[in-house]
Amino acid sequence: MHYDIHGLTAPDAPTILLSSGLGGSGAYWTPQIAALAEHFRVITYDHRGCGKTGGVVPETGGIAAMADDVLEIVAELGLTRFHFMGHALGGLIGLDLALRRPDLIDRLILINAWSKADPHSGRCFDVRLELLNASGVEAFVKAQPLFLYPAWWMSENAVRLAQDDAHGVAHFQGKENVTRRIAALRAFDVDARLSDIAAQTLVIATRDDLLVPYTRSLRLSEGLPNARLSLSDSGAHAVNIVFPDVFNRELLSFLTG
Repeated sequence: MHYDIHGLTAPDAPTILLSSGLGGSGAYWTPQIAALAEHFRVITYDHRGCGKTGGVVPETGGIAAMADDVLEIVAELGLTRFHFMGHALGGLIGLDLALRRPDLIDRLILINAWSKADPHSGRCFDVRLELLNASGVEAFVKAQPLFLYPAWWMSENAVRLAQDDAHGVAHFQGKENVTRRIAALRAFDVDARLSDIAAQTLVIATRDDLLVPYTRSLRLSEGLPNARLSLSDSGAHAVNIVFPDVFNRELLSFLTG
């Protein structure tokens, strides 16, 4: 597993581990690094099958296998307690860890995540896989921002998105890996076990998320016994990129308050 450490370096420094969504890249969290690095040892990593970690996503194991990859990093660093922030798929990994290893998780941040996949999200996954299988990698990558960002933000960041498209095609994780990761998203279901998660949790959602209905986050906030909900009207699926300053202030308030 490839990971990077930012900010504080002392082994006993307060630590937060960040896990991205379907794209699987640790670079997803770039807008949060500077703000977090002042207070924490920040760990980002590339998921198995993605980026510098590379390799093949296991055919079986689902989200639990992805959580095991995190535990590999945890063991290597000798972590005994840390905060965990996950976006979408990364949030599912956080929920799995909080259920299986509650001793490790201090505070948990879930961004546009879910305890059980919504049928609408399933429709979006179907469309994305159809694009990949019928039209190829370039079409799949080019469509990705539609599920991440508001239209106005994409209009204002057209140059950046073109650069992201080129990078996404050049470093595509592979059809087999994407298909298996989406299958893991579909299969994940801890809805009946939310009450078993004791960690203090911040659930962040946006009403204009095209990929994951915000009602999934309402369910998380209602089912988790120690959760609070932050619901915004705008920001879409990648709200931490669209509104990083607002996002970072709320994040730090939760972690340090």
